[in-house]
Amino acid sequence: MAPSLAATYSVDPKETNFINKSYQTTHIFKSKLPDIPINNTIPLHTYSFQKLPQVYNRPCLITSDGKEYTYGDVHRASRSLALGLFNLGIRKGDIIMILLPNSPEFVFSFWAASMLGAASTLANPSYTSLEITKQLKATKAKIVITHAMHVHKLKQDQPEENTFTVITVDKPPEKCMSFSTVSRNEGELPEVDINPDDMVTLPFSSGTTGLSKGVVLTHRSLVTNVAQQVEGENPNLHLKEEDVVLCVLPLFHIYALHCVMLCSMRVGCKVLLMEKFEMRAMLEVVEKHRVSVVMAVPPLVVALSKNPAVEEYELSSIRMVMSGGASLANDIEEAFRSRLPQAILRQALGMTESGPVISMSLSFAKYPMKTKSGSCGSVIRNAEMKIIDPLTGSSLPRNMSGEICIRGPQIMKGYLNNEKATAEAIDEEGWLHTGDIGYVDDDDELFVVDRLKELIKFKAFQVAPVELEVLLMTHPSIQDAAVVPQKDDVAGEVPVAFVVRSSNDSITEDAVKDFIAKQVVFYKRLHRVIFIDAIPKSSIGKILRKELKAKLASYY
Repeated sequence: MAPSLAATYSVDPKETNFINKSYQTTHIFKSKLPDIPINNTIPLHTYSFQKLPQVYNRPCLITSDGKEYTYGDVHRASRSLALGLFNLGIRKGDIIMILLPNSPEFVFSFWAASMLGAASTLANPSYTSLEITKQLKATKAKIVITHAMHVHKLKQDQPEENTFTVITVDKPPEKCMSFSTVSRNEGELPEVDINPDDMVTLPFSSGTTGLSKGVVLTHRSLVTNVAQQVEGENPNLHLKEEDVVLCVLPLFHIYALHCVMLCSMRVGCKVLLMEKFEMRAMLEVVEKHRVSVVMAVPPLVVALSKNPAVEEYELSSIRMVMSGGASLANDIEEAFRSRLPQAILRQALGMTESGPVISMSLSFAKYPMKTKSGSCGSVIRNAEMKIIDPLTGSSLPRNMSGEICIRGPQIMKGYLNNEKATAEAIDEEGWLHTGDIGYVDDDDELFVVDRLKELIKFKAFQVAPVELEVLLMTHPSIQDAAVVPQKDDVAGEVPVAFVVRSSNDSITEDAVKDFIAKQVVFYKRLHRVIFIDAIPKSSIGKILRKELKAKLASYY
């Protein structure tokens, strides 16, 4: 529980561009760092490559097998691919799907789309055919860039308006094109008039609840949020040109895309790409390439803190580890500091819809400020945060828990083709309602204590209960179903299903698990199935998840 009320906090309207006279009593929280000028009217690729003359020959990307690309190489390869995509008909406003693990081709594809005024929708290569098909239909992507091994998941029997071209980064199967062939171009790109509010990427998120939706992030959104982290006299995320930043988290997730790729490339760091996580392989490349910055999620911090293999490697190069995606337990922080005492370990809070960073520990700054254990740091600068009572909507002062809301030019433009969901997420005053419950203490530090939203957080991934419930209800042996989270030491939370069998049916737990596993990515799979007589619901038919969570706890 948050501490009891200790103080109120009202901001003078002169201190912010957003608050108006009618809301002078609203409790607004700002960063301890001063606002900075941000030129967020230029395209994302222009902003990110603005320092190209200075860093042209510096290493930009390095693969785990040692292949290096300079900043000049990355810019040249991205422009060449952009010209190839243009020759295939990609124009401003079009969407391409990047269905790749961490790789140079992922980076080239992202920048190529941006240079054309097109947008990238990011998809997990581990997705099933059903999940990929849903995203393809929703986005109407015209190009899919992937590996040959994933082509079988792409159902191309779409209506004519949903047809797409497949490009593979390895040997292309029949009817597919080769990435190297498409990328082999010389010449000048056509000039494209890009508005800062044009979409540049379209990740998918479940928001605070419900099925996955396309999150429209614009050039303005991402330029602003990168600048909020790495610009200014005392950058909130103090990356240095000489830093080697580990990219083991997937780039198709907004956390790695933003905090690793975009922030690092703006500064001029070297990004070490790992296609997938494997503990010893990661430790080897960290030691070999003298990795200095690690963007992590709690399970990775746990591994660094407790896995005995860590003791076999020389990891003194690590100076900073930022944990995000889910809360980090205090005992894990202590274990980490005991093992890697030279490294700063702190937390940040983000959400795809928020652009994505909401708050970050000021211990990462150039001139660091002390941050408390368990804190998510201070709200980012050039933005505003408030804590509201979930029942009344009124803003709350310090040391009172409520829903965290964020406002500023970095938040999403909205959900793709979904005005209703957008209006539910962003209110008329421009506040994005995150669904996280937290409070701000007397030192302006944010603590997350609960979730209003129904999402299950498996490591850094989101699992929407309703998505699994819809699938469960398609099984003829299942009459009703509900999905809730169960705490897990490694994953944070895992999905558990309560199932009501159809009359006189004897379907087993394993059968239900297998039914779901065949249709979803690994982190959405059910870890337990509990059969009950009826799903508890309110008078209007809403699932009473608190009752199910209490019942689940009784099974421990």
